[in-house]
This record gives sequence, structure tokens and C-alpha cells, in this order.
Amino acid sequence: MELMTIILAVLLIITALVTIYYWADFFITGGVSVIEDEWYIKFEKAFVVADLWGVSACSLIGAIGLLTEQPYGEFFSLLAAASMIFLALMDITFNIQNGLYPLIALSNQMVFELVINLWTLVLGITLIAHLWPILT
Repeated sequence: MELMTIILAVLLIITALVTIYYWADFFITGGVSVIEDEWYIKFEKAFVVADLWGVSACSLIGAIGLLTEQPYGEFFSLLAAASMIFLALMDITFNIQNGLYPLIALSNQMVFELVINLWTLVLGITLIAHLWPILT
């Protein structure tokens, strides 16, 4: 098995676990929320199912498939990659349109959001760049 594939599988597992952590924290303590305004909370809640399926479930299934060299590994990893890119672009657009990125200077939660945005965008693109040639 190629080292890059192992690294990507580990990153997929980390991504899935951090996503699960994010939503558990969001609903249990609210500590990851950037602001407490109702419009922001409603927007965030719209992402739960998409994140848990597209990012967490697909990432875990993809990682297991990659590590066990099963054919579904690449497929689910590509599903996860597409989901990550889509959700990152939705978040980035929302954050820009609502002027949230300037809060980075004042908010650890917004720093965490930026890290999530960059992580999912870069990992999604990297997964596609690495796995697409394997499938073609």
C-alpha cells in the first residue's frame, strides 16, 4: 500500500472524528459556536445531516476501504472529498457574506472555523487529485 494512501486514510479518520466532536460540542455545550445569534445557529443546524453523512460516514467508510485495500475505499473517499469541498465552500461563502472572518482576531471559535474551512477544502482537493487517477 502506498504511503500517501495511508496518510490520506488517517486524515479521513481525523476529519470524521473532529466533525463528530464539533457537532457533539455544538449541541452539548455550544462552545464551537462563533456567535449566539439565532440566524447563525439556524444556519449551522442546517449542516448536521450533511456533515455526518458526507464528511463523517463517507470519510470513515472510505478510510477503512483504503486501509483494507477494498474497492469501495476510493469511491467513498471521493464522496467524502466532494462533500468536504461543497461544505467548505458553503461555509466560506457564508462567513464572507456575513463578515465573520474578521472575528478571527477575537474568537478562538472563528479560528477553529477557519481551520475547518481550510482543512476540508485542501483535503478534499488532495483526495481527488490522488484518487482520481487510480480510478481512471
